[in-house]
Amino acid sequence: MSVFQVTILGTSAAIPTNSRRPSSQVVTINDRHLLVDCGEGTQMEMLRRKIRYSRLDAMFISHLHGDHVLGIAGLLTTLSLYERNFPLKLFAPAGLKEILDVTFSHTQSYLGYELEFYPLEAFEPGDTIYETGNYEVKLLPLEHRIFCRGFLFQETNKRPRFDFYKAKALEIPNNYFRLLKLGNVITLDDGRVISPAEVLSDPDSVMSYAYCSDTRYSEPLVEFIRGAQVLYHEATFLNNLASRAAETYHSTTGQAASIAKQAGVKKLYIGHYSARYLDLEPMLEEAQQVFPDTELAKEGLMIDLRKIPV
Repeated sequence: MSVFQVTILGTSAAIPTNSRRPSSQVVTINDRHLLVDCGEGTQMEMLRRKIRYSRLDAMFISHLHGDHVLGIAGLLTTLSLYERNFPLKLFAPAGLKEILDVTFSHTQSYLGYELEFYPLEAFEPGDTIYETGNYEVKLLPLEHRIFCRGFLFQETNKRPRFDFYKAKALEIPNNYFRLLKLGNVITLDDGRVISPAEVLSDPDSVMSYAYCSDTRYSEPLVEFIRGAQVLYHEATFLNNLASRAAETYHSTTGQAASIAKQAGVKKLYIGHYSARYLDLEPMLEEAQQVFPDTELAKEGLMIDLRKIPV
């Protein structure tokens, strides 16, 4: 796979700040975009980050709190005004369909493309809800005040790598390369029989990205994201507000880091910061005490999974 990256568009919990927007991210796989949550101002951030609307294939909405959905009606309408003419898949809690129907009815907005709506309640945690020929999206269980789900994006169908130098060492003509790449046994003109195993190496490790926001500390989540390459986990509060986190069904920095450690992920990004925190460094320091390979998610950050160990 040539591209697997995440662009952070919004990291603020509940309300925006001067420097942070409500939750939204774009996962880019090859040249196609997948939008994850759509807080207020998402389409403005997409424009600012030069994320092309025409390459948007699907949207994934974790839950129906305003800081995760209030940008979606405007974005869908903008796509229509840009004369989108192919379907868009929308995976979200069932209530979003009603919200959009009422909004479009009263604003007399009409979409010029098909919106394919898939209610998340129809799936169980661990189910594959979307797939293409080279990646899939699985549903993750989150524990919030209302129905909420996370998403795991991961590669599939990884093929063994063709080793050109092994093939040349065996003096195999180029016209046989394609057959070997497809797993065929070949017979050369000199009578030698060559199996694919002689020129193929193990496939590259699978790249994966887990998005977990919003949720209180939830150990059942660990098994669903075990071994993920990169984890984004909400960290709304510092550790000294653990009681507030439990009351509001959110997580602290230490709790997010504990989930990452238990799951054996390679890298953790924390986000969904309470607006009370202007300086985020204390949040990073607390998380790194538990899970050293932690970084802060910030608006405009681009996470290139190809550069992170699998």
